[in-house]
Amino acid sequence: MEIQSTLPTVSTGQDQALRKAAQELEANFLAEMLKSAGIGKTPEGFGGGAGEDQFASFMRMEQAREMSANGGIGLAESIFDALKDRMND
Repeated sequence: MEIQSTLPTVSTGQDQALRKAAQELEANFLAEMLKSAGIGKTPEGFGGGAGEDQFASFMRMEQAREMSANGGIGLAESIFDALKDRMND
C-alpha cells in the first residue's frame, strides 16, 4: 500500500524520498502510540485468540499509515523540514 500525502507536493526525487521517509517515521510513532492506547488488544472475555494477537500489529501499522497520510499530527512535516535543512547545510 502506497502512502498518499496531504502534505505539499515537492519537486525533486530526493525531496519525495525525504517526505516518504518522514511519513513512515510518523506512522511508526503513531503505531506505537496506538499500541500504548490499547488499540488492537484482545478483549479478555471474547476475542480472536492467538491469530488476532499476532496480526494486531499489522492493523495498528496500517491505521497509523492512514493517519499519517491524512495529515497525521504534523510530525512528518517537522521531520521533513529538519531533514531538508540538514541537507541544505
